[in-house]
Amino acid sequence: MEFDDLSNRVIGCALEVHRELGPGLLESTYEQCLAHELKLNRISFELQHPLPVKYKDVRLDCGYRVDVLVEDKLIIELKNVELLKAIHEAQLLTYMRLAGIKIGLLINFNVKKLKDGIKRFVL
Repeated sequence: MEFDDLSNRVIGCALEVHRELGPGLLESTYEQCLAHELKLNRISFELQHPLPVKYKDVRLDCGYRVDVLVEDKLIIELKNVELLKAIHEAQLLTYMRLAGIKIGLLINFNVKKLKDGIKRFVL
């Protein structure tokens, strides 16, 4: 499957972070380092973007936050877990649906090779 240019650029940034740091650090560390790498690559983003829930035509702030929102087109959900589970995928897909974003990346930094920790989703 061929990814869009933005996904490829973001994945390249994540690969660089993982190449420099390896596995075993806190998720928040990877988030900050990925943010720095995105800046270096002139990719606009927002960390911890608030995600309200629309319920019966009312927008409610329920405390949900997208780890990284890239160019209002791509959601990145970062993990540092032993194994990605279906609940992690469901979380990202729900965030994508709530935000009206069609592309998402689930990135688990707790792997030997980051390519084994990346999943891309399209709605």
